[in-house]
Amino acid sequence: MSKKPELDGDELGPFGLKPWFSERVWGRRDLRPWYEETGTTEPVGEAWLTGPECEVTTGPLVGRPLGLVAEEFGEELLGMPEGGEFPLLVKILFPNDKLSVQVHPDDAQAQAMGQPRGKTECWYVLEAEPGATVALGLKPGATAAGMEAAIADGTLEQMLEQVFVEQGDMVFVDAGTVHAIGPGVVLLETQQTSDTTFRLFDYGRPRELHVQQGLAVTKFKTRAGKVAPQEMDGFVRLIEEQYFTVDRFELEPQEEIGIRMGGPGCLVGLSGAVAVITPNQEIELLPGQAVIIPVECLEVILEAEDGASLLRCFAPGL
Repeated sequence: MSKKPELDGDELGPFGLKPWFSERVWGRRDLRPWYEETGTTEPVGEAWLTGPECEVTTGPLVGRPLGLVAEEFGEELLGMPEGGEFPLLVKILFPNDKLSVQVHPDDAQAQAMGQPRGKTECWYVLEAEPGATVALGLKPGATAAGMEAAIADGTLEQMLEQVFVEQGDMVFVDAGTVHAIGPGVVLLETQQTSDTTFRLFDYGRPRELHVQQGLAVTKFKTRAGKVAPQEMDGFVRLIEEQYFTVDRFELEPQEEIGIRMGGPGCLVGLSGAVAVITPNQEIELLPGQAVIIPVECLEVILEAEDGASLLRCFAPGL
């Protein structure tokens, strides 16, 4: 293993990350206007902004993957002296076809399987065609036996509640909620750092299903659904849950504001260019990119010469 690098000064400052592109059969080859290039000719379904594979692009840790930084600088980054995983996986989803019908376990269920945590998530709608929907939860009266029969005869979709979505909507997806995403949307997903997914139905595609595991963690009533935004002092709170808080900031041209994080997290650019400023450095945040803000960094200054919008995503429980 390479030697742990020395920091300039005593503090780990904010740092940029390079998106990591995940090839998926249901994805797209053209991700513009978010990304000009993906480094592959295969369909890309997900751009991971804070995945463990995402490489640092600024400062003394350039080239190091976020997963390694979280291990090496756990106290500075996470407030955890023993190190650990960055708690939030933020990604942008680009479906060109239907994703599988799937479900994720909660913490207790995942830990019973030997996994560190479950997977609760939320979707912020970046783009939506007229009439776009997401499948979220099961219709009243659904049972495990009925789901298993519907999986066998290819009618599981008919058991799912369809929710209309528009640009700017926030959707909460509780662990245990059976769900599916289709074409016609681009979503920014903020989730617990976990990739534990049980695929219940995949429209005949030759991929492995996890029917019994999925049925075992399915909850027939959850809190999943749209979340109403809250106007706060200088920003809009999109969602506040146990595992994550997501806020939206709009900066006017030449505006400068100071912001604090409520736990380890990141800033995600949506439009325009934002200068993320601390006493020792300045980092440019662009659309479709993330800048990590360590817990020991008490405040950063944001400045947008031509105006910009961005999200603040953090894990309040740590």
